[in-house]
Amino acid sequence: MWKMIVGLLALLAVAGCGGTTAEMTPRSPALSSFDLGHNVVIGTTAKKGPLSRDATAEEWVESLSSAIDAQIGRYDAGGLYHLGVSVDQFVLAAPGVPLVLSPKSILQVSVTVWDNAKGQKINKTPEQILVFESFSGGSLLGSGLTRSREEQMAGLSANAAMKIENWLIENAAWFAPLNDAE
Repeated sequence: MWKMIVGLLALLAVAGCGGTTAEMTPRSPALSSFDLGHNVVIGTTAKKGPLSRDATAEEWVESLSSAIDAQIGRYDAGGLYHLGVSVDQFVLAAPGVPLVLSPKSILQVSVTVWDNAKGQKINKTPEQILVFESFSGGSLLGSGLTRSREEQMAGLSANAAMKIENWLIENAAWFAPLNDAE
């Protein structure tokens, strides 16, 4: 019995060492004409999901803005575009019972892209993006046990920024190279 308890405690200690955020991807040539202007994140509409830890609108704005700046703010090669991001809903995993109740963290955001030169939205309907926490040894047992609420928010924000970047890359035709005459 004691061996089982000690083994479980050792597993929890090792699981807590897992990373909290996704690795930043290299810049994509598909966004060679993209320059991030304003990065506007709104957290006041965020709905907290069931069994979630608390997080304020200001905390989401800070976390998500920082992640987007780090991931997408690296592009500075031409046309100026702005992102409007709204935090729709979230679940920050609370501590549960290991291997029985291992809740996972989830974040849903809506994204709109604005073309500065044309002064209008590019996508008429906001793109909804749903992200889950990155898989690691810590999330296997439930990140509520192994990660702080701030670590969960940082991981979700980094994953959201990468998914937003991937969505922009999929729609690279929106960001056509600028003509010299313009």
